[in-house]
Amino acid sequence: MTVASSSPKDKMSFTCFILIILVFSQTKHALACFESIISFGDSLADTGNLLQLYPPSNKPPYFSLPPYGETFFHHPTGRFSDGRIIIDFFAQDLRLPMVEPFYGGTNLSNGGFGGGVNFAVGGATALPDSFFAEKGVKIPYTNVSLMAQLSWFKQIFLPTICHNPADCKKYVETSLVLMGEIGGNDYNNAFFSGKSVDVVRSFIPEVVKAIGLSITELIKLGAVTIMVPGNLPIGCSASYLTFFQNPNKTEYDPQTGCLNWLNTFSEYHNKLLQSELHRIRLHNPNITIIYADYYNAAIQLYRSPQKYGFGRGGLRACCGGGGPYNVNTRVQCGYEGSEVCEDPSSYVSWDGVHLTEAAYRWISRGSFTVPKLSSVCAPHVSSNDVIGLENN
Repeated sequence: MTVASSSPKDKMSFTCFILIILVFSQTKHALACFESIISFGDSLADTGNLLQLYPPSNKPPYFSLPPYGETFFHHPTGRFSDGRIIIDFFAQDLRLPMVEPFYGGTNLSNGGFGGGVNFAVGGATALPDSFFAEKGVKIPYTNVSLMAQLSWFKQIFLPTICHNPADCKKYVETSLVLMGEIGGNDYNNAFFSGKSVDVVRSFIPEVVKAIGLSITELIKLGAVTIMVPGNLPIGCSASYLTFFQNPNKTEYDPQTGCLNWLNTFSEYHNKLLQSELHRIRLHNPNITIIYADYYNAAIQLYRSPQKYGFGRGGLRACCGGGGPYNVNTRVQCGYEGSEVCEDPSSYVSWDGVHLTEAAYRWISRGSFTVPKLSSVCAPHVSSNDVIGLENN
């Protein structure tokens, strides 16, 4: 029996079919490589913890009121944005459920938290309260430092959800650990208390050390993939621009309108943080530590807001109490007297401190991210791979 030879067209079709199968197979593997997310941090990652921990008061916290949550959830959830935040997009990209807050989430006794657990708390600091008391810095909220969040994880969560040490180690090993963003409030509280830049700058080594110690502790508990975000460019924050507003134009970046000296401060924090991550990698060559460059992800939006769809610019907040940047410390977003924009997706800043869902989406999914989160599980990715952004 003779077999008809394949035409070039048939061979091309078969080759394309095989390539499609291989690409789909690789993508499916990459996106399904983690079974859960374990998160620590502050309001940039909080999915509802502070809402449950907020002290009883006749006046509800501003972030528990509309218009918070209006874009995606259509009601406030305890997230500090109009909708989803970065951790939500990470979970979505990894085909995992949105990460529940440790407080207010599924009851531990019912075996919940299948998609992970979030210990991040709005207002949290990397350093303990005692550090700030010695420095004369006031903490405005019930503070849950990074050390306290780790204690919840080790002393309450793991013993409840795991049957034995081996189960606990497997749970941590198969999770993406998100360490932060953390450290921003250590600086925010000090700056807004009137401390000089030199004084606050002296906090940075201590903040970075606290982050490093926490990472080391998580590695001991079994973590093998840890993502550590850097700080955002605080010189572009509407709150900082309002607090440090001055007529000296030389202090502002002519391209972005951001305060240069504050962005230099953020860059210094990120430089020391990356040095610490490099040190930890050298001591733990089998651990994948990913630096998530929030700074350079966000600065793109401030440099070219129109290019990324932010037609109302990068600096003025969508929701706030008026003024040049729509920020008024006496009238926070959500409270009577505040005003909210019609289209949050056309703004980078949500409430002067936090960003809009649209901005967080860009930061989590920038096409210039190397490597993308979806490729972290690929065999070629090593402990020295970094999620970063190309400087323009």
